[in-house]
Amino acid sequence: MKLNCIAVDDEPLALGLVCTFIEKTPFLELAGSFSNGVDALQAIQNGGIDVAFLDIQMPDLTGLELARILEKSPERAPRVVFTTAFNQFAHEGYKVDALDYLLKPFNYEEFLKAATKAQQHFSLVRRAEESSGQLVSPKDNYLFLKVEYQMVRVLFEDILYIEGLKDYVKVHLESSLKPILSLTSLKSLEEKLAGKGFMRVHRSFIVNLDKISAVTKTSISIGTENIPVSEQYKEDFNRYLSQWM
Repeated sequence: MKLNCIAVDDEPLALGLVCTFIEKTPFLELAGSFSNGVDALQAIQNGGIDVAFLDIQMPDLTGLELARILEKSPERAPRVVFTTAFNQFAHEGYKVDALDYLLKPFNYEEFLKAATKAQQHFSLVRRAEESSGQLVSPKDNYLFLKVEYQMVRVLFEDILYIEGLKDYVKVHLESSLKPILSLTSLKSLEEKLAGKGFMRVHRSFIVNLDKISAVTKTSISIGTENIPVSEQYKEDFNRYLSQWM
């Protein structure tokens, strides 16, 4: 299976190099090249793009800004590999769940390692779909979290609650005593879990509503854990509870 890719860079030489590398790689297909993020976004919204190789510093719409837009529409979002001459953006890159971060000038060997990560990611998604007995869209009943140097598949039904820790989240699972630590934001997961039976009840907590065992005026019990409900989210939570009273 070939992965449809686009290259986005406002520097012609850098753009040409990425395009050459894509065309040189047997499992990649160059679907388009763009000198700005606005045109790239239009191509992505048309669908069919698996991987976007994005420069970060571009006029009008930076690569990071484009990646944040894509996070809000995961059903059409390709996976992102950043290409940049500035290493200070690496942390921000991983916060938007980028697959990899290529620091210019990079050679084909480095590019191929990033491309292989993308290939492994999509192979894992396909195997998960096939093992379920039906083809389901990614993130239909699970999501992938970046844990250290790998992408880990987590079923929604296995999540008890999610705890925000600055730039990380700690995902507490029913199937494991040890939580998963992933470099992403609570806000990003809140958006990905919208409509999936989860609710944010505190600036630091998202809970799986099906796992709640008891509630008080100010807290939720999930197993042996008590999770606070803050004033900011209390109205929405009480509205949810009123459906069952």
